[in-house]
Amino acid sequence: MTTVIDLRHYSQGNLPDGFKQMLIDVHADCYAAAMDDEFNQRFSWFADHWTAMNGFSCIVAYEKAEPTGFAYGAPLQPGREWWRSTAFQPNNGYTATFAVSEVMVRPRWRKQGISQRLHEALLEDRTEDLAVLLVDVTHPKVQELYKTWGYEKAGEQQPFADSPLYSVMVKRLHP
Repeated sequence: MTTVIDLRHYSQGNLPDGFKQMLIDVHADCYAAAMDDEFNQRFSWFADHWTAMNGFSCIVAYEKAEPTGFAYGAPLQPGREWWRSTAFQPNNGYTATFAVSEVMVRPRWRKQGISQRLHEALLEDRTEDLAVLLVDVTHPKVQELYKTWGYEKAGEQQPFADSPLYSVMVKRLHP
């Protein structure tokens, strides 16, 4: 039986009551086995940070009233794009970049294509030239998945002292 998933778009300025707590709860379910990691415990800070960013955009997947996952991000300021520390060269200097900060689906709803639907919906109307995301280098299957979505690995970085080492992956939105 195929689950009917409803995608809903939220952006800075139209976040309902309890929105950040919903993000935190979904994250806690997705990372239940790794919540003893201090970096994962700081997710509420990241939720506050990203939802306050200009241009914040989030797609939440629901089965009836139950959130099954989400994808969110925001445009990065010129010169602060995550790929800047790599050898990646944008086409003809087109550098406007949308950061895909999170794509996660709760365990019960995985392997149904929901993450790809969330990702596509998040980037569907973006006017930026590039999308960028970070993937833990210890997750090669996730990196391969993103490659099938049009991303290429540009390099690696560790944005925080307590964060994992990440692969920086870039996708040209308007080739």
